[in-house]
Amino acid sequence: MSGQASAPAAWGIHGLGVHIPDRCVPNAEIAEQYGVEPAWIERMTGITQRRCAKPEQATSDLALAAAEQALGDARLTARDIDVILLATSTPDQLAVATACRVQHKLGADRAWATDIGGACAGFLYALKLARDVLAASCPGGRALVIGAEMFSKFQNPGDRSTGVLFADGAGAVVVGPTPAGEGILCSAQGSDGGLADIVGIRAGGSARPASELTVAEGGHYLHMNGKAVAAYFHEVFPQIIERLTRLSGLNLDQIDLVIPHQANARMLRTLSAELGISTSQLVVTADTFGNTGAASIPMAMHAARSQGRLKPQSTVLHAAVGAGMSWAGSVQRWR
Repeated sequence: MSGQASAPAAWGIHGLGVHIPDRCVPNAEIAEQYGVEPAWIERMTGITQRRCAKPEQATSDLALAAAEQALGDARLTARDIDVILLATSTPDQLAVATACRVQHKLGADRAWATDIGGACAGFLYALKLARDVLAASCPGGRALVIGAEMFSKFQNPGDRSTGVLFADGAGAVVVGPTPAGEGILCSAQGSDGGLADIVGIRAGGSARPASELTVAEGGHYLHMNGKAVAAYFHEVFPQIIERLTRLSGLNLDQIDLVIPHQANARMLRTLSAELGISTSQLVVTADTFGNTGAASIPMAMHAARSQGRLKPQSTVLHAAVGAGMSWAGSVQRWR
């Protein structure tokens, strides 16, 4: 109809922010606790240190700080935001979305807010949903997409499989309209609930409510079958790469950066080399930040931009594998 505003051609990232906790925890600080040498942790994971939030902080505090930085980067205010999606496996509490806490603290009174699951793949789930929500019901609007985790409060002090890997942090992006050919070019996602028990927090939900028994068993700590998770990652990660290159119509050598979920620095480097992803393409931050779950991709994006590697018109591939088991990927052209 003449005079009617057309819907945006595409949606992409307008602003980027992170919150990296001040406390740095090197391998030497935790090695004795888990009965290993510091060098063993680095050899097995590629991680040399990780960040840990303050005891009085909650996941919403980390998310809020990252969101404020992303809004500033986009030169927007909280009242410019229409929807807030927060991906996390470590919410402030059950039955209340952590995103609602952030919405209130941020003063984003126009926005509706909710949490997104997907564990380590959650940020890419939320990015896909933000794009779809804006396209379907809010053309020209803005979404705030956050990944935030506080694994330090869910780590079993006697379980080295999780204790040496997982860490705290938050990252956020503002999603909005972009010109055609920029922003999110394609995405893919999937789940395999048959493997839901190989990583997660077993107790505290309706299936196993909190009790003296669940506390005594350590059911409220994060647990992981490391071998099973690694096997699934090695199977699915190449499939994500193949699907995204097919959907985008781009060859791997046309991808400027591969910024994956930071599962394990050693594993990422080894598997990427096998797939033909060069060291100049791959972004790895797990060596200094650990595995920050849903926060790891926006945190790695921020690091790449700070290093001058993520530039306007860079073509970026993201891939993530998380509990569920869940996986997701996307290709975007940085604006």
